[in-house]
Amino acid sequence: MKYEFKRVGVNLGSRSYNINIGHGLLDNASDFIKPLLPRAKTVIVTDRFVYDNHYQRLKENLEHQNIHCDSIVLDQGERTKSWKHLEYIVEQLLAMKIERNDPIIGFGGGVIGDITGFAAAITRRGIPFIQIPTTLLAQVDSSVGGKTSINSSQGKNLVGAIYQPSLVLSDLSVLDTLSKRDFMAGYGEVLKYSLLGDGDFYQWLDDHTDQIKKLDQETMGTIVKRSCEIKAYFVSNDEREHGIRAKLNLGHTFGHALETATGYTDTILHGEAIAIGCKLAFELSCMAGHCPREDVTRVTSHMNEMGMLDALKNLEGNLPSTDDMIEIMKQDKKARGGVLNFILVNGIGNSFVTNQVDMGMVREVLEENLP
Repeated sequence: MKYEFKRVGVNLGSRSYNINIGHGLLDNASDFIKPLLPRAKTVIVTDRFVYDNHYQRLKENLEHQNIHCDSIVLDQGERTKSWKHLEYIVEQLLAMKIERNDPIIGFGGGVIGDITGFAAAITRRGIPFIQIPTTLLAQVDSSVGGKTSINSSQGKNLVGAIYQPSLVLSDLSVLDTLSKRDFMAGYGEVLKYSLLGDGDFYQWLDDHTDQIKKLDQETMGTIVKRSCEIKAYFVSNDEREHGIRAKLNLGHTFGHALETATGYTDTILHGEAIAIGCKLAFELSCMAGHCPREDVTRVTSHMNEMGMLDALKNLEGNLPSTDDMIEIMKQDKKARGGVLNFILVNGIGNSFVTNQVDMGMVREVLEENLP
């Protein structure tokens, strides 16, 4: 192989896999995928945007190695993570005569990766799958760790399974086709990693804002690799989220409630909701006496410098009431015995999990931030 790429390992014994990160990996995908195929056949699950912009590159590379490719093309957007679309994928896979050992490929953003992984987990009681993420959010977060899911009317990601991929291929060149909004939504997850466990990474991000906004190649490679290293550490040490992996949910209790309350529409994208959720978690931590106000100010300043959505008042459309938000938050997956677990912070790079949270303070934070 004449191209350069970086590799991050997720260490899970017999289910370990590699995350490969570099430019031009789509044009060399068969080098990574062919060794995993028991026969020269796969199915690529993707969305319309990726199909129109990137699918041909991947298909041509695989077919050049005599690998037959079928495709399943879905609508874009969070609403695709539904029972209807899950059933459609499974029925198509069975009609295409995918066998128990045939890997399928999730080729797209977080929505495609989540629903493809879940379909793989339940088809023929489990078939292998490969993640080829095409958004920054998917490359740094949803393609790594094995969380697969669809949404319910009761909340986000409430139906799913932990089912690890066999391989992750992150081609940095596809990030050039993202809209500014989609890129910044993905950056919300990058920022989250620095805030929950790596203060030095946060400072590096703060020192490289110009390069990040320009999608400088070397800078993007560092961002994706470091984010994956942080997530791989937590996943390798706590795959099923019984302990420290819960820290990866910084910002998610607020963020998922916002997504649910707005109907999984473009009112707020997942990464935007997580970034705002992180800011609210810092506000709550400060109010509870855990975190200095200076760190809340630093995070807000960084979000402003990056041009990120950082305030609920800047959202368009109808927003939920404080009461609605709290009711939705009670359905959060991290709840135990009816009590919510929150990920709070002692400062930038220092998070902790607690169920000792004054819900009156949660209400106050929401009331101060909802328009």
